[in-house]
Amino acid sequence: MRIPKLLFPALVVCLSLTIMAGADDAKPAAPQANENTAQTSFEQVVDRVTDREHVNLQELRKYSPVVETYIQNLRPDPDLGAVPEKDTYFLGRLDMSTGTRVDRAYTENAKKKKGFFAGFASLFEKLSFTYDLKYLPLGFMQMVVMDDTSFDRAHYDFKFVRREFLGDVRCLVVEVSPKSNSGLGRFIGRIWVEDQDYNIVRFNGSYTPKPQHGVYLHFDSWRLNMRPGLWLPAYVYSEESNLKGGGIGSKKSVSFKSQTRFWGYDQAHIGRHDEFSTIVVDSPKVKDQSEKAQDANPVQAQRAWERLAEVNFLDRLEQAGLLAPEGEVDKVLETVINNLQVTNNLNIQPEVHARVLLTAPLESFTVGRTIVLSRGLIDVLPDEATLAAVIAHELAHLTLGHELDTRFAFADRMIFPDEETLNRLNLGREAHSEDEADKKAVEYLRNSPYKDKLGNTGLFLQALSLRQKDLPNLLQAHIGNGLQSAGSLRMRELMEGAPQLQVRDLDQIAALPLGGRIHLDAWSDKIELNKANRIPLVSPREKMPFEVTPIFPYVTRLVAPDQAKVAAAANNNGTTK
Repeated sequence: MRIPKLLFPALVVCLSLTIMAGADDAKPAAPQANENTAQTSFEQVVDRVTDREHVNLQELRKYSPVVETYIQNLRPDPDLGAVPEKDTYFLGRLDMSTGTRVDRAYTENAKKKKGFFAGFASLFEKLSFTYDLKYLPLGFMQMVVMDDTSFDRAHYDFKFVRREFLGDVRCLVVEVSPKSNSGLGRFIGRIWVEDQDYNIVRFNGSYTPKPQHGVYLHFDSWRLNMRPGLWLPAYVYSEESNLKGGGIGSKKSVSFKSQTRFWGYDQAHIGRHDEFSTIVVDSPKVKDQSEKAQDANPVQAQRAWERLAEVNFLDRLEQAGLLAPEGEVDKVLETVINNLQVTNNLNIQPEVHARVLLTAPLESFTVGRTIVLSRGLIDVLPDEATLAAVIAHELAHLTLGHELDTRFAFADRMIFPDEETLNRLNLGREAHSEDEADKKAVEYLRNSPYKDKLGNTGLFLQALSLRQKDLPNLLQAHIGNGLQSAGSLRMRELMEGAPQLQVRDLDQIAALPLGGRIHLDAWSDKIELNKANRIPLVSPREKMPFEVTPIFPYVTRLVAPDQAKVAAAANNNGTTK
């Protein structure tokens, strides 16, 4: 198949519609002297947009973000419209430091698939008339750029559509289409351009013309202002409802939805590297000579060794861009941990903490005295009681003495390329340990403040059981354990007393879609809980448990500190007059 000659954009531009300098957007534009004057003005705006886009493409090459793509193939459903029937998952880093696109894959399935675009198999497979559509990770990464060589007025026609706000940012919406005979793999669709520096914030469409052997996918690509003047790719949503994937004359078709997420841009500051510049040397203090320094006793020494392994493990995950820095979400999880400990008279020392893995697959694990839950798992849990059930399982591992393998205390074991992280840092437990933890977790839950809400947890497990065979990649744990052990779901006992799952009941929310609860800052890897109010559903199709959905981030513009001071001073002057 033909591959579009695309590059990866860096900070793309949002088109501003102050076509005339100094125009007031609250008022209609002043009439132009003649048609040529108006045309020249819009052409100047387009030139600024294309020039800025070329600069941003060069800027993007300086970064190597983590890229995660999760794809769900769909089948028709009489009650829900369409439901997942198969899934695919890729995780890696996009490395453009050499000027070419390289996928430093973390997952094995991505390492086995080489190529640029979501396309077809080899020529021999094509000639056999039996080839199927294959998803390739670089194809989805490629959707962060429209055209890496020829995005200009010589190759494209631009037509103004309207002004529109994306979040707080006022943009120009411009229709873009390639000129006749301008070449293959050209972008066609719309772009949103912010009205200050003319960075492209969003572009929505596909590539054209259709190649003789292959497909171009439709996509909606978003960039966020991660530093003043710097717009970088953050999300790509792709969807097809009837994509032909068979050989010549084949009637096969594929429907799918996918999300691609980018994060880990500020790699230089991941892993607490700023601590070196903040070292404080304590002045000597006079101490009572009776307080003599003592070597650690055997119990203290063992705990210190385990703690070293724990810290090494967590720091390496954070350096690889897979673990969120410590933050407020951890405190929310630790509140649930505390509720379980207090009501079960548990006194675990050292204190138990929580962290969040940044990936989508549903998994959790315990490393030392730290319980780790994945972003995707927190996203889909319907309530606090179900969150408590997951945490209770990990807490049980601690009280049952299922200890961390202390081999991670040796520093040399932490020295490896990021793409080896999932192979080197693996904490999956044996099935018998999982069964023991399940039984103990149920005990903890029945003594906890959540004991009267465990029916919701049973509903969640029923919903998960319904999707278990269709979404193996979502349930595939890469570091710890998933929500199933030896093919069986955790804590199945909780399903027995739960209400019957009713997919058409709008009041029964057994599980949430992916991406609805955790907001991830793509620059710093920091996370926070989304505080959006629950919206009443109008159809069972809007329940979407465990499903991929479109992405509509709230776009804001960052301002440099000195500019913020100037703006604040100007506002103060305006209000005191």
